[in-house]
Amino acid sequence: MNRDVLLKIYNAAVARALPAETLLPRLKNIRPAGRLLVFAAGKAAGSMAKAVENYYAAQNMLARIEGIAVARPGYTLPLARLEMVEAAHPVPDEKGIAATERTLALAATATKDDIALVLMSGGASANWIAPARGISLEDKRELTRALLKSGANIVEMNCVRKHLSRIKGGRLAAALAPARVITLAISDVPGDDPSVIGSGPTVPDATTLADARKILEKYKISPPASIAAALNDPANESPKPGDTIFANTSFEIVATPKASLEAAAEAAKTLGYEPVSLGPDVEGEAREVAKEHAAFAIRCKREGRKVAILSGGELTVTIRGKGRGGPNQEYAMALAMALNGEPGIIAAAGDTDGTDGGAGSADDPAGAFVDETTLSRAKKLGLDPAGILGENNSTHFFETLGDLLAPGPTFTNVNDLRAILVDT
Repeated sequence: MNRDVLLKIYNAAVARALPAETLLPRLKNIRPAGRLLVFAAGKAAGSMAKAVENYYAAQNMLARIEGIAVARPGYTLPLARLEMVEAAHPVPDEKGIAATERTLALAATATKDDIALVLMSGGASANWIAPARGISLEDKRELTRALLKSGANIVEMNCVRKHLSRIKGGRLAAALAPARVITLAISDVPGDDPSVIGSGPTVPDATTLADARKILEKYKISPPASIAAALNDPANESPKPGDTIFANTSFEIVATPKASLEAAAEAAKTLGYEPVSLGPDVEGEAREVAKEHAAFAIRCKREGRKVAILSGGELTVTIRGKGRGGPNQEYAMALAMALNGEPGIIAAAGDTDGTDGGAGSADDPAGAFVDETTLSRAKKLGLDPAGILGENNSTHFFETLGDLLAPGPTFTNVNDLRAILVDT
């Protein structure tokens, strides 16, 4: 297996989304009369906050910065001026609650002379946790676990989250008024919808309480009583497009899945492959998408094409077993099974944030590698791929084979990168 080629393609996608490069051009005209209040959340919170500190330190303006950055374990960085907090992901914890309360308290001090710089990235929905009135942290945790197991996609999950929060769904913008609010975001969602990234704390929300209730019904989720009550309370409806609280706000996406997929394609072409992009917003059940991609790869092989089949997006996993894994590892397992040892085809699937599913640990793998020997090596080791897949235990499978993709935290997040290389 030529992992070096696959790693170069994966690393090119990650590099295109690093905040040190993407943020700087956007900071040149941000010069407040008063304070620069910085609020960062998500997997890139530490690296985005550090890029901001470095820029304003060079401008001799560091003393005017106040704020707080919240990231998942392993994704924090040392900061000179801003407070850096580690909070759980994907299931929220008490540290996230405390950090969010401090975020809202600082937001409430904003004046018309201040500029609020909000730095958003994937994972913010779990890191910024401020339950609506009457909802306990444990109730939110129970609901989050149910949504994660259900197979709901990120748009659906964040619709529900926005209607159970005091910071999501435009409410941070309301808290920051009358300050000017500038949001810079790294997108990890299909279509780069600002209202979905981090559950849209500074932008209008077109979804409704009724939409949130329908999502729970769709996935047959029976929420705790407090959440059911909150989703029937008109007071928890989110601010809508046209609301005056957004009059002094702006939103810009600084890194996208599309741009990273293009970087991967450029790397593949340099390495001698014809890049074939399936798009940055591929969705669906991981194991089903893998079957489709395997069939396409085999067809390319039969046609004598030397191609790199590339795709982004975020796949889902409906959890039926009790194993460890994530969408990329599950995709890789299903892909290996569908390819069935087809020679000349290798692949890697990995989350650009450096971790794929798991229990929220920084040393969780990002994904896995596949080649024509995957199944034969598994057989020699007594592994049953179909049984393991049925238990959603893909981490065990690839860990036993030594085929995990484990770069560690990348401090950015533009969703998944899947690369299938077909040699003639």
